[in-house]
Amino acid sequence: MSSHPLHIFSGSRFTQLAEEISLELDLKLGNATSTFLPDSEIHVILNEVVRDHDVFFIQSITRPVNDAIFELILYLDAFRRASAHKINVIIPYFPYARQERMSKGREAISARVIANLIEQQGASRVIFIDIHNPAIQGFFNIPVDPISAIPILCNHLSKSDLSNAIIVSPDVGRATLAGKYAERLKLPLAIMHKRRDDFSSAKVTHIVGEVTGKKPIIIDDLIAGGSILKQLDILYDQGITEKVWLSITHPILLDSALAIIYNDSRIERVIVTNTLPLPERASRCKKIEQVSIAPLLSEIIRRIYHGESILNQLVLS
Repeated sequence: MSSHPLHIFSGSRFTQLAEEISLELDLKLGNATSTFLPDSEIHVILNEVVRDHDVFFIQSITRPVNDAIFELILYLDAFRRASAHKINVIIPYFPYARQERMSKGREAISARVIANLIEQQGASRVIFIDIHNPAIQGFFNIPVDPISAIPILCNHLSKSDLSNAIIVSPDVGRATLAGKYAERLKLPLAIMHKRRDDFSSAKVTHIVGEVTGKKPIIIDDLIAGGSILKQLDILYDQGITEKVWLSITHPILLDSALAIIYNDSRIERVIVTNTLPLPERASRCKKIEQVSIAPLLSEIIRRIYHGESILNQLVLS
């Protein structure tokens, strides 16, 4: 166990998650203040001593994304100048993770820029959940713990009748993630193959796996504009007759996705976590179920603070 006091702080973006984590650990959430000034600048201040403390700072990257990122960077500077012993950064949804390489040339590798900013401002460790491309951990030279919400989501799914279910990966890139679902829930697996034309447009060409007569559970790391929801036609063309469930970690849920969820009667359940807060409209949708990751993150914090391994089915390999 560390000899340095444990201290948990949160940015202003989604304090509810940090409060849940603090409650799980029987700790009081650290006192800090973020002020968004009239000229759009951000001011942050720590209202209590953190000298020689092991700090865990939780920042959900909500919209506007760039404001949330810069608030995070300013807090890192504040902790460093206040002489914190370690600054562990928990970013449940890692921003710009879909911009992790040059696909056409002359593009910014934005995920690398974010990694550099976090590391250069003094973070000791970074923890994120179900990142779009796990290789992003290689952008850091400090310890990175890539956590998965799969245990939490599978536990929630296992409370339902899955006797006729099949896990469906929306593309080849999510096949590994889908395989972990299938293994945990002991369900068959199908994989959609698609061709992406741009950021918001993709077309499914075929499906590998027998889906006829099955209840599909489509999985993914995030749902934003709803491209995954536009793939339902091919499932029904392949013989799906039951309504669709979705199990997705990060609920970005833009208006276009919400419109499909509300209006498509073939969608029965959309299960997400609270790595991000639900948009107000989504919180009123009876199809959407949000599962808390606070127990998972509190256990990760406890193990890191006590110097214990977190490999026991918690890390996304």
